[in-house]
Amino acid sequence: MAVKTRTEMRLARHARIRKNLSGTPERPRLAVYRSTKHISAQIIDDVAGHTLAAASSQEKALVASDNTEGAKKVGAALAERAKKAGIKAVVLDRGGLRYHGTVAALADAVREGGVEL
Repeated sequence: MAVKTRTEMRLARHARIRKNLSGTPERPRLAVYRSTKHISAQIIDDVAGHTLAAASSQEKALVASDNTEGAKKVGAALAERAKKAGIKAVVLDRGGLRYHGTVAALADAVREGGVEL
């Protein structure tokens, strides 16, 4: 029996979560992706297949010295863009990642920005 890598296990968790999680026009999905250096998030309407708002720590205005600080900046920017798009509530798709550290910081910043999770 082959041993699964950390990435393979994360992808399996993500697939298991996504079976029951979908974004609707009323409550789109907030998808979070984290790499070793950056974090990005996008708000997706799965019914139409469109990205409604997105933010990433790779944007010049959102660059930070710390990963958690960068996640907070990305969350705040995403909440602002979501409000402009008329989005009041989203469902969090953490991508198989633990709700801890940068993922939690991003989610908290989105909540503080006025978007319901």
